[in-house]
Amino acid sequence: MFIQNLLQVVVDVMKVPSILVGLVALIGLIAQKKPFPDIIKGTVKTILGFLVLAGGASVLVGSLTPLGDIFKFAFNVQGIIPNNEAMVSIALAKYGAPTTLIMAFGMVANIIVARFTRLKYIYLSGHVTFYMACMVAIILSVAGFSGVQMIYTGSLALGMMMALFPALAQPYMRKIIGNDQVALAHTGTIGYILAGWIGSLVGKGSRSTEEMNMPKNLSFLRDSTISISLTMMIIYFILAVSAGPQYVESHFSQGQNYLVYSFVQAITFAAGVFIILQGVRLILAEIVPAFTGFSEKLVPEARPALDCPIVFPYAPNAVLVGFISSFIGGLVGLFILGQLKWVLILPGVVPHFFCGATAGVFGNATGGKRGAILGAFAHGILITFLPVALLPVLGALGLTNTMFSDTDFGVAGILLGNMARFLDKGTITAIITGIFALLVVYNFATARKITRKENQS
Repeated sequence: MFIQNLLQVVVDVMKVPSILVGLVALIGLIAQKKPFPDIIKGTVKTILGFLVLAGGASVLVGSLTPLGDIFKFAFNVQGIIPNNEAMVSIALAKYGAPTTLIMAFGMVANIIVARFTRLKYIYLSGHVTFYMACMVAIILSVAGFSGVQMIYTGSLALGMMMALFPALAQPYMRKIIGNDQVALAHTGTIGYILAGWIGSLVGKGSRSTEEMNMPKNLSFLRDSTISISLTMMIIYFILAVSAGPQYVESHFSQGQNYLVYSFVQAITFAAGVFIILQGVRLILAEIVPAFTGFSEKLVPEARPALDCPIVFPYAPNAVLVGFISSFIGGLVGLFILGQLKWVLILPGVVPHFFCGATAGVFGNATGGKRGAILGAFAHGILITFLPVALLPVLGALGLTNTMFSDTDFGVAGILLGNMARFLDKGTITAIITGIFALLVVYNFATARKITRKENQS
């Protein structure tokens, strides 16, 4: 009982990104033998940066949530709204214990994978790690896994995903950030890679979203905070007018004029983005030097992989372009699903913002404005269709009115779910262990070749 309670406390700590990254910063600064005042300052500022980021995200989500409900009412559409938090809250009632264990040992597996393979990435987004652990627990449970075999297989699979997904996104992260010091840890990686690839195909000669040619009297639109405010104002006004004053004022504004409410929510959205950007800048200033000490001791040459808002300051205009384009892609996907008479996946405003915005930044990095628009649009289509394919994999939970929203849940879930469908438990465990073993062998074989070449030269 004591061990179970202790493990629950550890998992609760690791689920909070600010504390998790603060611990990494603390270990790194101690490993570098920094003076005590520098250790305290670096640790507190790292935690503060993540809390500022989380505060901005809460402000932003608070302004986005009514927008989704107003959209549903205005256009009278019903269906499944993908939302990670809602999905996990439903699943934990039945799969809480295996989720907790898979997350705890999955984070250990991530360090082991990074230490002994060439996937040198430490995944520091604790909350999305928890969501992914939950999905893995559901799929393995539905497949008949239990006990030690379930925890071992799930943890190793999760640990490899935590190292693999940042590695896949890193070529694009180098283009965005301009160096190799930070990686991306978010569950929309496949969608971001798609956006970056599309940008490279269509963006020849297209200028960056950050290089807008404006007439002199419109130069104020170069300020991303202003342009985001005005764009969201237009969107809010259109939806509020479509839904009607009675609905908005009775359900959301507590009697305040519906247009005044829309105006305030649009500015609140921009304020949330602004707060997020400040938090990211604070984090980057502290975590990169602190992580050096952590990686030198535990995982040489490792990079910290951080949550998706880490890329927002590098292309603030692409953030807005990506959100709108991804949401439009979601609407087009919804129309196609309706024509096919399939389950309707409604565009969730929150996933389309965070994932669509990041897809816009990736598309912009390789293809400028065209890449941001088309890459994020393709991302919006993808996160509309993947939940449909994931529904049957998740067993009885697929009958609820929500679903995991991001691309990595869809791709990893469909792959793992179909393995569970066509293979027995022992074969699945052997395959996952074998993949890890091959990665380790490849790492050591490559290291020997490099050493041999250096000795010959």
